Parts: sequence; C-alpha cells; structure tokens
Amino acid sequence: MGINIAVFVHEITLGPQLEPFIRMYGWVPAKFSQAFHQGTLPSLTPLLTSMFLHGGWLHLFGNLLYLHIFGGSIEDRLGHFRYVIFYCVGGAVAVLVQTYIAPSSSTPMIGASGAIAAVTGAYLIFYPTARVLTLIPLLFSFPIVQIPAVFYLLLWLFLQIVSGMHALSPQGQELTGVAWWAHIGGFTAGLTLAPLFLLRQRRFRRVRLHPPLLWHNPRSALR
Repeated sequence: MGINIAVFVHEITLGPQLEPFIRMYGWVPAKFSQAFHQGTLPSLTPLLTSMFLHGGWLHLFGNLLYLHIFGGSIEDRLGHFRYVIFYCVGGAVAVLVQTYIAPSSSTPMIGASGAIAAVTGAYLIFYPTARVLTLIPLLFSFPIVQIPAVFYLLLWLFLQIVSGMHALSPQGQELTGVAWWAHIGGFTAGLTLAPLFLLRQRRFRRVRLHPPLLWHNPRSALR
C-alpha cells in the first residue's frame, strides 16, 4: 500500500511529463504483441511497474480499499516474503491474460487490481467461510451486514465475467477502458497459485473484517 501511494504522489508531481511516464512504465499490449510476433522480447519491466501506477485518486483508493480488506490475512498466511512474490506474480499473470484477450490495444495498462484480484482469489481458497462486514447502500438507509466471503467474491467474479464478455461485443465499447480480463486472470491465478505458495503452515491472526463497499466502481475498485 505504501509503494502504491508513494508512486502516485510521484505521478501527480510530473505535470506534462505524466503521459510519457505512464507510457514508459505502463504495460502496452500492442507493443508486447508486436515484438513477440517479430521474434524479439520487449522489456518486461512494465509487467511489474504497471501494477503500482494509478490513473487518479478514486482509482488508487478503490484498489487500496480491497487490498486492505483482504491482503492482511493472506500475508499472515503466506508470510511477508512469499506474499510479495505472490502479489507480483498474480499481477503479472493478470496483465498477460488481458494482453492475450486484447493484443492490439495501445492503451497503457496501469493499476493494482490484477494483483489484488489474485489476493482475493487466495482469500477465497484460505477463508471460504469468513464473513465480510459490508455496507449496503439502500434508498434511505445504509445497513451493515455480514456477507460470506465466498458469496461476496463469487458475485464480484461473476460481474467481471459479464462485463468482460460485454466488452468484447460491438455494443460494449464503453467498457473497453477497463481491463476486465485482467481481473479474471488475476483471480484465477490466485485460486491456482495460493496453495502452491503455502509451503508450510504458519500461525496467523484472526481474519479481519472490514466494511467494504458492495457497489462496484469499475474504474477504481478493479483496474
């Protein structure tokens, strides 16, 4: 969380140099695809750096909210070092899945949501019976209820799949600015890789419950 905030603070100080900075350190699928078809390997540095860049305060806040809710328990379970490796590997897989789906996109991919999606996938594996305190926005009230993590995360995954499929249709062009398939790829990577990273059982503190927002902001919560 600290690295994400520090990098974003650096971004807002760049002024007119921000766009070149984003193009240099964000991941551009078309650049990778073109080099791959030419038999060369482009710089893979943006695979890592892109997941620490954000497009605005709302984008940053939404991602860090989800990371705060689910990340601490996964870090406890895996340990500090393995958690960092897992986070970065999950984020890289998410970027590559989106690149496979949209190889000709020239829009730089930025945001931590692919890596955070991997963290939520791991949470579903390790804590399927946990309950998440959730603020539900109704018309005249905002009740807080406990929602099972398995329902909460599978509902989120379902929304990503529906949005991702719609973005691939001619009618879904307004959704192409969000890397829906990076979320799906990251979540799947978390489900698959989390048990492999758990090489030995660790002592971990009680699962922390926080009040996340149930409604979905596609730009901020997830890439």
